[in-house]
Amino acid sequence: MSPAGAGPRRGNRPFEGKRRPDQPAAGRSVTRSRQVAFEVLRAVDDDDAYANLLLPHRISAARLSPSDAGLATELTYGTLRRRGTYDAIIAAASGRDVRDIDPPILDVLRLGAHQLLSMRTPSHAAVNESVEQAARIASRGASGFVNAILRKISRTELDDWLDDVTEGLSEERALAVRHSHPDWIVRALRDALAAEDRTGELEATLTANNESPAVSVVSLPGFDTPAELIESNRELLGPGRVSPRGLKLASGDPSWVPQVKAGRARVQDEGSQLVTLALLEAEPVRQGERWLDMCAGPGGKAALLAASATELHARLTANELVPARAGLVRTALAPLAAPVTITNEDGRAFAETHPGEFDRVLLDAPCTGLGALRRRPEARWRKQSSDVGELVKLQEELLEAALATVKPGGIVAYVTCSPHQAETTAVVRRAVRLSGAEVLDAAAIVTRASSTTDLDLGSRPLGDGSLVQLWPQRHGTDAMFLALLRRPTTGDSA
Repeated sequence: MSPAGAGPRRGNRPFEGKRRPDQPAAGRSVTRSRQVAFEVLRAVDDDDAYANLLLPHRISAARLSPSDAGLATELTYGTLRRRGTYDAIIAAASGRDVRDIDPPILDVLRLGAHQLLSMRTPSHAAVNESVEQAARIASRGASGFVNAILRKISRTELDDWLDDVTEGLSEERALAVRHSHPDWIVRALRDALAAEDRTGELEATLTANNESPAVSVVSLPGFDTPAELIESNRELLGPGRVSPRGLKLASGDPSWVPQVKAGRARVQDEGSQLVTLALLEAEPVRQGERWLDMCAGPGGKAALLAASATELHARLTANELVPARAGLVRTALAPLAAPVTITNEDGRAFAETHPGEFDRVLLDAPCTGLGALRRRPEARWRKQSSDVGELVKLQEELLEAALATVKPGGIVAYVTCSPHQAETTAVVRRAVRLSGAEVLDAAAIVTRASSTTDLDLGSRPLGDGSLVQLWPQRHGTDAMFLALLRRPTTGDSA
């Protein structure tokens, strides 16, 4: 049996026949919802597409009804999340390493397995659709192969399959297969929880990563308050959980909320809201302060900072290296008419061009994204443990630059959407050692900034302060990490 979620293997694969030019992409036996899901899965594998960006466009192009769009969404995200588990089951049912199966046929099997094992789709419907889809993209032999494997899978319940494919495995490997995570991510999450003496939450964390997250909305300062948003959208919005400006979408599409459509409120995870607000809560804001969002793309946190800057009479610079993402920042900030300067520079060089200019700096550093696996399930299969070292080097250089860009006595918020210890605590420890920066009590500040005093933040002391790690299973947010560092005043030594 192959490793769950193993990457492609070079060499010949069975059933590599292509669809003939005169064959339609789908017929009456393949629903449009399933075809859309299949196309997105292929684009994720072949083109490194992001499902959360591509799927809405494919749904719109296919003119799916709301119910069919919901089905396409569940097929896509459910299959991506549970891919590792399904690969282990497909390998057991077929007697083949999944890397030896033609990738399009493997995606057909994954979709079929998801329908059979997790959606309770009638077996005849799931199998027949899968067979038809295989016939249209490959050969007759491929459709027979798909038929045989899915019929075998359909005869056993998911729990029994899980017992079968995890028999004899180590505890860590069994968790990886059961909860569809690569082994290295399971280890990284275990280590991050161990830093709080909470390794008992590992399985709950893995489970939470496979659940569809609620859509969160942020009420931007200077516009409608959360209470006003709920009052004017009673059927769509409810109160948030941890952010004082957060709301939950109770039903429907966020674009149905007029304030979201107009850009006065935004879709944003409550964890992202909270770590941004904590930078402003660290100490009272003085009129005329200068703030920097060092890695601002695509602009969600920059929008919250920009609206806050207008209300608090501060000025924001939003910097983004990648031109396309800088364009997203401009689009995100355009409706706010806020006092924002948008720059397009390498954040690592920012300290040379803007030394000691800012009072507060938000560094939302590029990272593995392990904290947002609920929203971007393909990331778990796209990232490798070998990626971490290169990212850590970049994070270290960016944090060093951020501390040089802020004024003496100014505050830097170091944020990652990853709980990986190498990307979080280790990066902060190095920066503190080299710069002599003061570690603020982020846990106390986040608690003050939150809408609840019952955050249950794990103990993460560092120096005289503390670090904060949010968790989906505990806080209902993405796994955001936050450190708040104060640059030494003139004369302080490292």
